Amino acid sequence: MPTISVDKAALFKELGRDYTTEEFDELCFEFGIELDEDTTNSDRPIVDGKQEAPQLKIEIPANRYDLLCFEGIALMLNIFLGRSPSPEYKLTQPAKMEQIIVKEDTTKIRPYVAGAILRNIKFDQARYESFIALQDKLHQNLARQRTLVSIGTHDLDTVKGPFTYEALPPKDIKFTPLNQTQEMDGEELMNFYEKHQQLSKYLHIIRDSPVYPVIYDSNRTVCSLPPIINGDHSKISVNTTNVFIEITALDKTKLDIVNKMMVTMFSQYTLEPFTIEPVEIVSEHNQETRVTPDIAPRTAQAEVSYINQCCGLSLSPSEICTLLTKMAFRAKPSTTNEDIIDVEIPPTRADILHQCDIMEDVAIAYGFNSLPRAFPDISGTVAQPLPINKLSDIVRVETAMAGWSEVLPLILCSHDENFGWLNRKDDGTTAVRLANPKTTEFQVVRTTLLPGLLKTIRENKHHSVPMKIFEVSDVAFKDLSLERKSRNERHFAAAFYGKTSGFEVVHGLLDRVMAMLKTTFVGDGQAASGEAQYYIKELDGVYPFSQIKEFANSSDPTYLPGHAASIHLRIDGKDKEIGAFGILHPTVLQKYELKYPTSTLELNVEAFM
Repeated sequence: MPTISVDKAALFKELGRDYTTEEFDELCFEFGIELDEDTTNSDRPIVDGKQEAPQLKIEIPANRYDLLCFEGIALMLNIFLGRSPSPEYKLTQPAKMEQIIVKEDTTKIRPYVAGAILRNIKFDQARYESFIALQDKLHQNLARQRTLVSIGTHDLDTVKGPFTYEALPPKDIKFTPLNQTQEMDGEELMNFYEKHQQLSKYLHIIRDSPVYPVIYDSNRTVCSLPPIINGDHSKISVNTTNVFIEITALDKTKLDIVNKMMVTMFSQYTLEPFTIEPVEIVSEHNQETRVTPDIAPRTAQAEVSYINQCCGLSLSPSEICTLLTKMAFRAKPSTTNEDIIDVEIPPTRADILHQCDIMEDVAIAYGFNSLPRAFPDISGTVAQPLPINKLSDIVRVETAMAGWSEVLPLILCSHDENFGWLNRKDDGTTAVRLANPKTTEFQVVRTTLLPGLLKTIRENKHHSVPMKIFEVSDVAFKDLSLERKSRNERHFAAAFYGKTSGFEVVHGLLDRVMAMLKTTFVGDGQAASGEAQYYIKELDGVYPFSQIKEFANSSDPTYLPGHAASIHLRIDGKDKEIGAFGILHPTVLQKYELKYPTSTLELNVEAFM
């Protein structure tokens, strides 16, 4: 997690009192952050001939971008302590709004841009350094070393709008970089900074591109060459009073978050606190013209029963709303449902994605040390394995004791490995697909454990045979009825690879696992008893699980026809198909480059819960 250093005296002044190290450590714990170090009694470095002032090094959650600077920590602690209300951020309405005009060629390199203006801001040295430090923290953290987002800040009084965001060949971009005196074109700039201690690590982001992104003002003065460096002409200083912020990105969501963080943290220093001047982004080529930043609070709902259940409390809706006020939310009981509270999420809280995040903040505001610790009434306070994990461990240990080796493949695989290579067809309703896979090897979340087992054998063909491997892990299926639109399912799978098929070995493993799970083998059609029973039926050209649809007019399934069986579980007189085992079809072996026969077993462990 990030660690932020803040001036101890300045922070205590903002909080209205001095704290001992122990008192401030306790305050941090109550707020959900951690005091890592107080440097008061440590050897501090000498800066400009003077010893550095005592610092507080505070560890914050990685997703609390609003706490990455002194201003954010001071503001949120004051709200938590009840010393100040949550600020109301406002957009001003200038007579003429500044514009950033986006050219179509920017889609080739860095397609998104946003902007904002902090008008009549008052810096001092500490505020200025904090402003620069926040940019750097966001670049390293959320922006992933500037690859996803980069921030440029400019003295608005030195440039003139409207601004244009373009993408040009490196030779066509000429300007004097920040803190330099010599004008350079794009290629010269790359060569100049390739050994620079700080900037050299960012050059690769655009260096090999035929065009570089660049922002001009109306006089064709270069403001910045994102994500590398700003122009020297528009550099800001302690004396800057109007700050123009431009942000370019590959990720639109992170672009908006970074923009909001920059303006909300430092708008408190403007002449009228917490006011921001917006910038219009004119993007005619893709009809995405808009005004940034959008600082309107997001709305969400949380269930009173859910919050109370998770925290072990019996709070009323109004009490929950009062607690949320300490965490910078505005909340009120719903007028239509007494179990719902309506929550306004401020633009500073990009970490709030679900009602579980709201529940966590209620627990923080209530006090971690004040939460009840009874057991077994409240299971969340005592560590214990989930039932499905406990059952999985039992299966895992029993299989290992039978002489099988466990493997741990990746949960992502290619579409072909999950379907085509197993002679299965994807009807689009089963597998969870990645929207933007980085490689063809990671296109879908697996719906079966077989690809991982077969790839493991393929990569270890130089080992002696037979190989007996297994895995107990999750697969995933689409489920539009759920909030997350998918569900996990715990499966057990095993594969035998040798000079003979090993069908009887896999069948024996199935019988052993079933015996260990106290499930009795019965014949198909045999009368049911009160105990758990299972039986097998021959497979002929169908998928191994009932939730996966059968082939339409297919004669080439995963398993060799006549050499495979489905597994059926019978509990309380109800039958359910839970898996399959058999000898793999030769075409499957060919796809996975396996030269010996292979038998596999796969079943749904959750059916035994």
